[in-house]
Amino acid sequence: MNEQIAVKDLVLAQDKKDWFVADRFGMFIHWGLYALGARHEWLKNREEITTADYQKYFDNFDPDLYDPKEWARRAREAGMKYVVLTTKHHEGFCLWDSKVTDYKAPNTPYGKDLLKPFVDAFRAEGLKIGFYYSLIDWHHKDFGVDVHHPQRNADDAAAMNVGRNISNYASYMRDQVRELLTGYGKIDVIWFDFSYPNRTYRNLPGKGRQDWQSEELLAMVRQLQPDIIVNNRLDLIGQEGYLPDITTPEQYTPRAAPRINGQAVTWEACHTFSGSWGYYRDEETWKNPEQLIKLLVDTVSLGGNLLMNVGPTGRGTFDSRANDALAVYGEWMRLNSRSIYGAGPSTFQAPKDCRLTQKGNRLYLHIYSWPFRHIHIDGLGDKLKYAQFLHDASEVRWLTPEPTVDSNIGVAVPQGSITLELPVKQPNVTVPVIELILND
Repeated sequence: MNEQIAVKDLVLAQDKKDWFVADRFGMFIHWGLYALGARHEWLKNREEITTADYQKYFDNFDPDLYDPKEWARRAREAGMKYVVLTTKHHEGFCLWDSKVTDYKAPNTPYGKDLLKPFVDAFRAEGLKIGFYYSLIDWHHKDFGVDVHHPQRNADDAAAMNVGRNISNYASYMRDQVRELLTGYGKIDVIWFDFSYPNRTYRNLPGKGRQDWQSEELLAMVRQLQPDIIVNNRLDLIGQEGYLPDITTPEQYTPRAAPRINGQAVTWEACHTFSGSWGYYRDEETWKNPEQLIKLLVDTVSLGGNLLMNVGPTGRGTFDSRANDALAVYGEWMRLNSRSIYGAGPSTFQAPKDCRLTQKGNRLYLHIYSWPFRHIHIDGLGDKLKYAQFLHDASEVRWLTPEPTVDSNIGVAVPQGSITLELPVKQPNVTVPVIELILND
């Protein structure tokens, strides 16, 4: 490791992340040989499959229906503004024509690079480009057996590690990341995954920044793509002066925005449509439309981005259930994206069963549980200038503070509050949104 590297000097300036914070919504894509197994992207680990037995997926990988232009169109229509693709997942298979391995798409029956047409297609639809790159590699000969390795329970697991040199693997990673960051123009995000230095298993140590040589890797990334956003999984948290460009809670909806050492951070939640990142034919825990929309709203209302995952099939298509989920986002975003793009947490307290986002002098009230006629909002008092539903721009009227008690109601709107008057029937919109325009 180069002792001269100070990671505090490799932190991205906040203004370089302005686009990311404004865009709020991206597409994650997990695609690899595991799509043929169609039972989770970790199947090699879960079923403790040897590399020899896993070879059948490589020998039969032929995504003949791969059409990245269709993928990109669906992402744009869903309202997504950027994409992150697994160029290499834990299985070690590479989607691009890497010069430092034979374990790549051009050597499968498909016979071609998958990455270049992907990048061209998504750029053509106006999305920014992100690459996921796995720090874990169950195929590389110098990657030692550890807690997550498919052969962790083999009788000779420790013996397998004799002669393996993780430094060679760290060098291999730098070579590959250099290819990714020099061969495809400007790359906006790189997503490394993941570190586990404290997960010792059967005396097999975990892996972290010493193994990845994270400081050197990050320095090289910053040199090649100075404005790129790098996620938080290089095991550098705790190094003097270091804050990751983004923090990435996975399959978790936080109650409060994440912080590191008491400091606010830029963050991105990543989620799946169902219970798997890669294509899983028989998985049935697909989220319903309300859950999908609430995941996005919950995240933005706390100041985060949502990276929502699709796992393409082995033939290179999006599963019909994934297309249905994307269509849910597309229809909702077509009507309500003003409450998402460029918006963030509100300075006002959200009423019961609602979430607030705010953009300048506009509040966006997302109604999770439709009430009978009234929603009471504290703190708005005389600040409200106009209110309307986002989906059809129909006016929403409200009651202002009134010292006189209405004889029929028996209560008064208290000072500092307003009461929105709603139709009895919920509009035919999943999670209706009311735009509240404040006085300047």
